Amino acid sequence: MRIALFTVLFAASMSTTIQLARAEVVDLQLILAADVSISVDNEEFRLQREGYASAITDPRVLEAIQAGPHHAIAVSFIEWSGPKAQRVVADWMVIDDGETATVFANILRKAPRSFADATAIGSAIDFAVQHFAQSGFEGGRRVIDVSGDGDNNSGRPVEYSRDDAVKAKVTINGLTIVNEHPAPGFIGHVQPVGGIGEYYRTRVIGGPGSFVLSIDSFDSFAQAITKKLVAEIASSAGANTVASR
Repeated sequence: MRIALFTVLFAASMSTTIQLARAEVVDLQLILAADVSISVDNEEFRLQREGYASAITDPRVLEAIQAGPHHAIAVSFIEWSGPKAQRVVADWMVIDDGETATVFANILRKAPRSFADATAIGSAIDFAVQHFAQSGFEGGRRVIDVSGDGDNNSGRPVEYSRDDAVKAKVTINGLTIVNEHPAPGFIGHVQPVGGIGEYYRTRVIGGPGSFVLSIDSFDSFAQAITKKLVAEIASSAGANTVASR
């Protein structure tokens, strides 16, 4: 009995060791966390989704990935809204060339919208931090790329979530959209003092090299997220890249 038990334990141990040995090393583990709260109307949602899909396949982004020591990043895409509204739209996937980038982009283009609820940025960050444990990859910086058009109006205070993420050695960057035309009938977000960009700067982002990029509408989302991805990937590869703040 003892010999059999030892054999089972040894086999389990060896299996775990082999799995760890096979874990793929990447230059960056990146979670794209998109706000789909009720203030984002369907056309703005379409522009946002298409923006992410276009950005991940952009030659500038692929060039930045290839410039890294391991020539690969791991990416996952989540959508978030209220305190209990977070969904993995595209699970962890290696992006190392145009083909893998296209597969990821097509997943985004085909998936339905996840939510249209309140805005719980803190809960989204908490969910994303936990999701890193599911990546199966090793190495590289761990970054959450949060996009949104409003302040935290539900759930856990975002500052608490940010501080916990930074303690876990996760960097949070932000892409803010000044949404002058929220969904019809929506009453909720009021531009915070100093604007949404300053709100993200002081309450949402954190960690080494964290930054915020702000745009005036969803129409320029694709261009902005492309620029942001290049900056994040280049930073992880050790390049001295500074994004617009």
